[in-house]
Amino acid sequence: MCDAPDTHFDTSAVPLFPLPNVVLFPRAILPLHIFEERYKAMTADALAGDRVIAMALLRPGWEKCYYGAPPVEPVVCAGRILTHEKLPDGKYNFLLQGLARGRIVSETRTRPYRVGRLELLAEADVMEIDLENERHRLTQMLSEGISANLPVVKQFRQMLTSTMPTAEVADLLAFNFIEDVQVKQSLLAETDPRRRVERLIPILDELRPVLESAVRRKLKSADSMN
Repeated sequence: MCDAPDTHFDTSAVPLFPLPNVVLFPRAILPLHIFEERYKAMTADALAGDRVIAMALLRPGWEKCYYGAPPVEPVVCAGRILTHEKLPDGKYNFLLQGLARGRIVSETRTRPYRVGRLELLAEADVMEIDLENERHRLTQMLSEGISANLPVVKQFRQMLTSTMPTAEVADLLAFNFIEDVQVKQSLLAETDPRRRVERLIPILDELRPVLESAVRRKLKSADSMN
């Protein structure tokens, strides 16, 4: 999850994979199971090319025309297929790693699936020293409470002690811990790393009691089985 991906790819014709409940972030790794015919074709084409697919969030009301071209959020995350498995029935399982934020400029429908021309979104310049307080706050938040002992939380603390940029750690935190897709989409669309990190901290702070309660319930359930 921490390896920096190769972000070079052709943005002129990127397969779009719209879903109602998934927001991908750069560096994050998303497992996907592909079963619809149009998306099996999309996967086969991507594997034959640069292995890039852009995840797009469907806007509310998508149910009315799901098999057509329902509206999607314009900001997407392009990702590259890391590993894949083609099943005997033609379905696929694959891991998609986020590469970069992009905006859909136009779409074409020459394939069974949607294809978009993307404009990659430039990030505002920010120095790590300017995010020192925010990085310290994130480390502090991940070191408190019973959830601090969870392996995934320990992994994020390790990231914060590494040279990984704070904004990239924040993206991975948003991907892993935030469930509200509209909130995740708004963070994906934010191209100022400092504002993105500043927005993330209070959101995570609000989620801490929920995570703590879930961990306590899990521990209580485990104790009752002993």
